[in-house]
Amino acid sequence: MLLNASGCLDALVAPDVARGLDAFVTKTVTPLPRDGNAPVRIAETDVGMLNSIGLANPGIDRFLTRMLPRLEQLGAPLWVSVGGFETDDYADLCSRLDDYASVSAIELNVSCPNVETPAESTAQIVAAARLATRKPLWAKLSPAVPDIGEVAKAAQAAGADGLSLVNTIRGLKLDPRTLRPALGPGHGGLSGPALKPVALDAVATCYRATGMPIVGMGGIRTGLDALEFIAAGARHVAIGTTLFADPDAPARIRIELHAAARERGWTTYEDAYAEAHREALSVRTT
Repeated sequence: MLLNASGCLDALVAPDVARGLDAFVTKTVTPLPRDGNAPVRIAETDVGMLNSIGLANPGIDRFLTRMLPRLEQLGAPLWVSVGGFETDDYADLCSRLDDYASVSAIELNVSCPNVETPAESTAQIVAAARLATRKPLWAKLSPAVPDIGEVAKAAQAAGADGLSLVNTIRGLKLDPRTLRPALGPGHGGLSGPALKPVALDAVATCYRATGMPIVGMGGIRTGLDALEFIAAGARHVAIGTTLFADPDAPARIRIELHAAARERGWTTYEDAYAEAHREALSVRTT
C-alpha cells in the first residue's frame, strides 16, 4: 500500500494526487487549534528539508465539522494522524474519531525523544488510545531514542496494530550570510534523502523486534527506495518530502517499484518482503 507521510500533502489543494494513493494520511490533529511556530518554518538543505511547523492545525472540532466531510469526498481510505501533549489527549481524540466510518485508521504521532522513558510513555499513550477506539492504531515513532526496538515492543504490547517508521530527526541550518538559524524556532525536523539510512535501520530493527505490520518512510524518492523498505520489513511505504517537488511521484514510484522487483527476479514486489532478513532468519532456524 502506498501512502503519504503526514503533513506532506494537502488533499484539499491537490485531490488528484491524494487519489493516486492507496490511503491518505491527514496532517496531525490536536485537541485544540494551533497556530504553529513563528516563520520561517521550512528550509532546504543539501541533504533534505528542515521543517518546524509546530503542529499547526484547526483542532479536532473544526476538523470533524469542516475538513473531514470534504476529505470523505476523495473516495480514498482516510488515516487520521493525532497528537497531543498528555496521554488523555490521545484518548480523547481517538474517542471522537471512533464513530466515523470514513476513518479507516488512526496514526498516533508518538514521537518522544525528549522524555527519559520513551518506551513507557509510548505504552501509556497507546494503551489509552486502545481503550478509546476500535479503529486500527498505528504508532508513529521517532528514531531519536536509545532503542527504537524496545519502544516498538512497548507499543505492540499496549495494543498497537502497526508501526509508522519514522518521524523526522532534529536538525539545524544556519543562514550562510548571517550565520543565524534559518528557521524561526531555531531547529527543525530533518526529512528527505539523509533520513533514509536511519529509517531503513529503524524498520529493520522493529521488524526483528516485533514482526508487526510497518509503514516505512523517510527519503523515499524512487521505486527502488520503496523496494528497499519492503525488503527491510515494511508492508507499506509512504512518501513525504519528494511530494513537494514532484506531485506525480505516487504514480511514478508505483511503476518504478514494480519494475525494480521484476529486474531482481520477483514476480511482484511483495515477494521482496523482509528479504534483507532472509539469511539471518535461516541461521536462527538452523
